[in-house]
Amino acid sequence: MTKSLRIRAAVVSLVIFAAFIGAWHLATRGTGAVAQMSPEYAALMGATATQGKSAMPGPLDVGAKLWEHIQRPFYDNGPNDKGLGIQLGYSIARVAIGYLIAVAVAIPLGFLIGMSPLMNKALDPFIQVLKPISPLAWMPLALYTIKDSSLSAIFVIFICSVWPMLLNTAFGVASVRKEWINVARTLEVGNVRRAFTVILPAAAPTILTGMRISIGIAWLVIVAAEMLVGGTGIGYFVWNEWNNLSIVNVIIAILLIGVVGMLLDQILARFTRMVTFPE
Repeated sequence: MTKSLRIRAAVVSLVIFAAFIGAWHLATRGTGAVAQMSPEYAALMGATATQGKSAMPGPLDVGAKLWEHIQRPFYDNGPNDKGLGIQLGYSIARVAIGYLIAVAVAIPLGFLIGMSPLMNKALDPFIQVLKPISPLAWMPLALYTIKDSSLSAIFVIFICSVWPMLLNTAFGVASVRKEWINVARTLEVGNVRRAFTVILPAAAPTILTGMRISIGIAWLVIVAAEMLVGGTGIGYFVWNEWNNLSIVNVIIAILLIGVVGMLLDQILARFTRMVTFPE
């Protein structure tokens, strides 16, 4: 039954994809012959006016340009001309560093909040005030204090990643069945050992769900952050190509952002399934 459902879902996905590509192609194909104009005016107006082409590139144009990027993903012709592989590498590295720092802070602190009603009440006002603040609102302050654009982007990733993990960890730890905790106390299991052998396995699915939410938010924020700080990264690539009026490259970057985000989400979804067991 599950295999049949997957096959049918794949077929429906392929049909939707083919319909989208077809509609995109029809919407961006040429409009036919245009009125004659002087060579000087034609050179000024470009192919959109002289050949009846759509200003929006079609799927064939995007595919051809994407193949060029695939053939040379790591070229480096200077500060504003680097391959997509290099740009994605910078973005993924920043996300990884900021995300791992958030993991190191959020999970232990979440355990403390979940296991201690006192700390839960004491820290809750600070969390509720800081959590709604947009990560990009921290960027000017980070640039002013850190004085490094790359480290500022990492700091913003840390800020946006920490809250879902922290709250999910605290909720997962606090929701562990009391019978299991009482059995561990009856067996005189120490606090540290109880946290690793009883609470962590029980709360792991909820913790990983928070980590999955955080990685999605981090990947969203890094694109906007790199547009602000400039230099390198897929977000800067999008902004730079927009300034160059290269809509083809902008579309390719958008597609790659989506694919990388999907892969990051699926990796953590796989880990979540590995630690989820029926009670």
